[in-house]
Amino acid sequence: MGLSGCSGSADGHAGATATPSSPASAAPASQGAAQVPGPGVPKVETPIDTARFRAAPCGSLTPAQAENLVGAGIVPRPDLNAPAGPSCAWHSQAHVIVTFSNVDNLGLTSYYRAKGTVYPFFMPLDPIGGYPIVAYGQIDLRASKAQCEVALGTSDRDTVAVSVTQSPQNRGANGDACESAHQVAGLVLSNLKGGR
Repeated sequence: MGLSGCSGSADGHAGATATPSSPASAAPASQGAAQVPGPGVPKVETPIDTARFRAAPCGSLTPAQAENLVGAGIVPRPDLNAPAGPSCAWHSQAHVIVTFSNVDNLGLTSYYRAKGTVYPFFMPLDPIGGYPIVAYGQIDLRASKAQCEVALGTSDRDTVAVSVTQSPQNRGANGDACESAHQVAGLVLSNLKGGR
């Protein structure tokens, strides 16, 4: 399911890339203690404790998984103080960013509240092992930039965001960018569950 193809930048540098957005402006602060999940938001039946991965977000993908996705020799770049929450980025000709959201305590409810306003592009995807997931954004970047962001509910109050940009060589090879992001989220979920 590689996103990058055979050639990748060994030093991990690539041009500017988007960083995962968050539902920061989707819900007023006064709603932080709101009932979750909100109306129409799927419930997470079996919550996963992600604390260990929040402290070390690059553990969300194994080295072999990251190499398969973005190419060999790419050094992961953790950012424990990223605006949306602790994150790790793998950059080559393809990009993968995994973020453990700390914007609010509303989980997928924030994303659903932002549907049609902050996120005009909003598309629920097939759950992964019973865990709900949505693709979201200000615009649909699948065709123009081979990019997609998804949010996976790990509990009713927590999400993991995965942002994927396919490399020029692999655009559409294994489906569109949202299908690729869905697959990467599946890998992350498997690792999170293994670390419970």
